[in-house]
Amino acid sequence: MKIFLATMGFLSLAIGIIGIFLPLLPTAPFVILAAWCFAKSSDRFHQWLLNHSLTGPMILRWRQSRAVPPRAKLLAVGMMSVSLVMMWALIHNPFVLAGITFFLMASAIFILSLPS
Repeated sequence: MKIFLATMGFLSLAIGIIGIFLPLLPTAPFVILAAWCFAKSSDRFHQWLLNHSLTGPMILRWRQSRAVPPRAKLLAVGMMSVSLVMMWALIHNPFVLAGITFFLMASAIFILSLPS
């Protein structure tokens, strides 16, 4: 089980890093998920994430308040909206568009439902 959680932690961290550069992917949820996976599987990598200058403050803020700042919510939902418009302009497969639309709408609802 620890190997599975460590693998999921690295995968989540990789997706979070990719999310820095791609507006379709949010960074913070994947980094937080990676921290949770590492907390259950590898104390070494968990401590590394907590002590890292980029990921540490994000994880600690989430643990302390379980809240997302309004500016971050606005930015996340705005970038998802821009991504959705781009996808609708570029992709012509209705099933793919429906899946992307559903995923982004569910993500936006979740983000907006979190406390500020």
